[in-house]
Amino acid sequence: MKKINVLGLITFFVLILVNLPFLVIVPSSFTAAGYLAFPPEGFSLQWYSMILDRPEFIESLWTSLKLAAITAILATFLGTLAAFALSKYKFRGSGVINALMLSPLTVPSLIIGISALLFFTRIGIAGTFTGLLLAHILISIPYVVRLVLTGLSTFDYTLEKAGYMLGAHPLRVFWDITLPLLRPAIVSGMIFSFLTSFDNVTVSLFLVAPDTTTLPLAIFTYMQETLDPLVASISAVVILLSLVFIVLLEKVYGLERLFGLNSQSH
Repeated sequence: MKKINVLGLITFFVLILVNLPFLVIVPSSFTAAGYLAFPPEGFSLQWYSMILDRPEFIESLWTSLKLAAITAILATFLGTLAAFALSKYKFRGSGVINALMLSPLTVPSLIIGISALLFFTRIGIAGTFTGLLLAHILISIPYVVRLVLTGLSTFDYTLEKAGYMLGAHPLRVFWDITLPLLRPAIVSGMIFSFLTSFDNVTVSLFLVAPDTTTLPLAIFTYMQETLDPLVASISAVVILLSLVFIVLLEKVYGLERLFGLNSQSH
């Protein structure tokens, strides 16, 4: 019992440490003072209303949402197809291809950003929305592949065989049997792709142009000049948006299942 209490205490402190920035930045966004401070002085929503008076934040928000949405769709489509190929067809070199597909998870984002800048400059799409989109798809596909492969690892292929034996067309089998069973994994990959694209700074820093600036980079640029509660209010909005997607991910797929933390039945 004492061991359980110690582990619970350690877990509690770890949770506090991880969430401490949120516990500071969100209350600070409601301060009535004209400077960033914690604990906040008074209570005011003025800094949230001021977001609407900054067109660069509104435009960059729409750019980020558009970029993240397109990235999520394309990365999910390509990553799902890749996961199916790696899971269903065992061929020579499949392990190497799988490692290459997941390599953006291990390569530092700084290296990816510099490499993408050099390559896209050579083919003439550096500083364009297309170049930024391709880079975001590159760093998002591994999450889709990983999640769909996780779903396929427990997939019962006898259900597909039963459909074939009953005379169903392969597309009908995929649409009515395979896709519904894998939908949680696919949707989870899409959500992770959206969040990865929306929150990315390092890779985007090398590829943006004045007309393709994302919200995280707009915040970063603003902080180079001014540090006031407006930054806290924008950050709080981004945190809220991320939490919405995390809750959605939990409802659709389950975080315990996602990370393989399902408790064993007793």
